[in-house]
Amino acid sequence: MDNQELTIEQICNGGLLPLFYHDDIATCKQVVGALYNGGVRCIEFTNRGKNSLINFKQLIQAKAEFPGLLLGIGTIKTGEQATAFIEAGADFLVSPIFDNDIADVAYMNKIAWIPGCMTPTEVHIAQKAGSKLIKLFPGNVLGPGYVEAIMPLFSDIRFVLTGGVDITEESIDKWMKSGIVGVGLGSKLITKAILENNDYDQLSLNTASVVKIMNKIKQSK
Repeated sequence: MDNQELTIEQICNGGLLPLFYHDDIATCKQVVGALYNGGVRCIEFTNRGKNSLINFKQLIQAKAEFPGLLLGIGTIKTGEQATAFIEAGADFLVSPIFDNDIADVAYMNKIAWIPGCMTPTEVHIAQKAGSKLIKLFPGNVLGPGYVEAIMPLFSDIRFVLTGGVDITEESIDKWMKSGIVGVGLGSKLITKAILENNDYDQLSLNTASVVKIMNKIKQSK
């Protein structure tokens, strides 16, 4: 396998892709550490704030503290953004959309890119461009029934889903049964209360609980 395939396999095998952004780099480092201690080995830092690139570069520098961690960048919407974060050391890219410029940049740099799609047409376009793993978004709008309906159309594509997933076994199991291979969790896992109270031990515990749930579901398939 090449690096792109290995990255995709690690994301799929883990099943949980936490995603977050924070302006404060110290908070960012604490969150990454708590997620890692909870058993996560793939994290998506989102390009959603004024310090996105600056903080991401510092997180990449700190990554040596976390053996085996893949640190990707999310909310990539242009080729220019993709290039900047690849140069900063991103292990993978995630987008809420499909964009040909991003596809070209990812291809030229041999880096895994997970485009975001909502409709069968968008999935088809992404597949034609070479995508092997696609993010269905927003999950809270689509629903498990929608995912189940399109799965037979794209049996050779794997899907992760973001939006509408809670950290309970019932919620995760419902989505996994629809046919996806993993879920993205943002504010439902990295809650406002945890960040305000600096309760990173609780974040680690919650993360470990979700990892355990995900492993249980995957083993039962």
